[in-house]
Amino acid sequence: MTSLPIYWPGNLDFSTLGSDNAELPWQRVLIERCHTIEPLDTLSQDDAGTDPLVAIDRLAVIQPRGLSPADNVALDDWVRSGGKLLLMLDPVLSGEYALPLGDPARPVDTALIPPVVERWGMEISVVAHDEWDDGITSAQWGPRTVTIIHGGRISKANGDGAPCELYADNVIAHCQIGKGTVTLVADAAVVEHQEAGGGEDPTLTYLLDFAFR
Repeated sequence: MTSLPIYWPGNLDFSTLGSDNAELPWQRVLIERCHTIEPLDTLSQDDAGTDPLVAIDRLAVIQPRGLSPADNVALDDWVRSGGKLLLMLDPVLSGEYALPLGDPARPVDTALIPPVVERWGMEISVVAHDEWDDGITSAQWGPRTVTIIHGGRISKANGDGAPCELYADNVIAHCQIGKGTVTLVADAAVVEHQEAGGGEDPTLTYLLDFAFR
């Protein structure tokens, strides 16, 4: 689930769908090397009682358009039952998008923090970027250096006291929630910019492996 042009390009020409001329986003190509993508528009049951999460054990929610109260409850229940969630919420997107502000198809420029994040014992704060070059910085995360662009910072809130570890100057958190896990990332640079998330040793792949291990 995402508002970013990850599955289809932002300038999608529907006449090229299914043709050899359709160029897929680099993120989708990279992700599909190791995972099968099933796009979702909702996380909660519909009027017919269909549960979109019933057959899923790994889920990426990246800069979503906003989660309904029912989505928050469904996501919490799913994680606590053993699901592995990658949740990316960027306070300020840094990519350039052709669609104008206010267009419903434009990515969400400022992440809407769902209440379930606080329930899990985390909160995201906006960072003053005056000391950074155009909001760009880097942080060490294990063996690699991660590019961060206008990222937020994660801190531990009251929540339910779930055990969490913070990484990459508090831009990444990994928490054990019930039987499942949540990897929260307060920046989306690795899925917005190929130079940050792609390459020969992709940081995006490293992040997916970390979240879904």
